[in-house]
Amino acid sequence: MPELSRFQGMIIKLLFMDDEKHHKPHIHVYYGEYEASIGLDGELLGGSLPIKKLKLIQAWIILHENELYSAWNNAVKGQSFDGIEPLK
Repeated sequence: MPELSRFQGMIIKLLFMDDEKHHKPHIHVYYGEYEASIGLDGELLGGSLPIKKLKLIQAWIILHENELYSAWNNAVKGQSFDGIEPLK
């Protein structure tokens, strides 16, 4: 599972060919013992995160929407994608 970004203790990843379970563009977020799948529309699809981290990821998604959709489109085709600037 390639890493897309990393900031504030969170690791954001995309899976290749990962469009069957949730049926919508999404990222996987890992933070300590927490794991979550979050749609590129900000919806929590599965798992959990502390609320402050969820809101932070949702803001990051808004800031990088175009880059995220581009990376998603490549990933579901099994193609490589570029990393995205972490939130500072």
